Amino acid sequence: MVPLSFAGHDFLALPEAALFWPLHGALLVADLHFEKASWYARFGQFLPPHDSEATLDVIEALVARTGARAVWSLGDSFHDADGAARLDPQARARLDALTQRMDWTWITGNHDVGVAAMPGGRRVAEAEVGGIWLRHEAAPKDVRPEISGHFHPKLRLSLRGRHVARRCFVASDTKLILPALGALTGGLDAGHGEIRRAVGPGAAALVPVADRMLRFPLS
Repeated sequence: MVPLSFAGHDFLALPEAALFWPLHGALLVADLHFEKASWYARFGQFLPPHDSEATLDVIEALVARTGARAVWSLGDSFHDADGAARLDPQARARLDALTQRMDWTWITGNHDVGVAAMPGGRRVAEAEVGGIWLRHEAAPKDVRPEISGHFHPKLRLSLRGRHVARRCFVASDTKLILPALGALTGGLDAGHGEIRRAVGPGAAALVPVADRMLRFPLS
C-alpha cells in the first residue's frame, strides 16, 4: 500500500487497482464487471468462466489486508442489467456475505443502470464524502474534488524493446480516476484524449509499486 494524498485527504493506493481511505475505513473499487464472461457466452464468445469468483478473491483479500469496514463500488459493478441474476450460487453467497457484514455502497454505472436489485448494500447515483464526490464517470465541468472510474486507465510503455501495460490511477488536482478491478476488464490508454479531457490539465498516471508511487505526467 502506497500513500496517496488527494484533495486534502490521505489514502493508500493498492497495486491491485483499489484505493483505501483510512479515515473512513473504506475500500474504493471501480468497474468490477461481474459476469462479463457469462454475458459474452450468450453470444457464442467464450471467455474464462470464473471472472466473478476471481474478482471476489481480490476484494476479499483486500478487505482482509486493509481491515476495511466499508466498500464503495464506483459503478459498472455488473457487466449488464442481468448480471446479478446470472451469478452462480457460490459467487452469490460470497457477495451476500460481504455486503451483509460491511457498509457497502453501489454507485450506478452505465453498464449496471438496469440491474433490478443489487445484492445487498445500498445503491446511489453518486455520493459526497468528506468534500469529495464519488461517482462512476468524471464530470469535467465540476470543479469539486471527485473520485471516479469508468475509463479503466492503463499505462502503456516500451521498455528495452518490450511493451508493458499496467493498470494505473490517473490524477489531477481535483480528479482521481481508479483503474478497473474486474478480472476480465480491458483498459484505455491513460494518455487517451477522453481521459485527459475528463481530468483536465496537470494530469499524471500513477502506478503504485512496492512502497513507492511511480508518476508519469500525461502532458
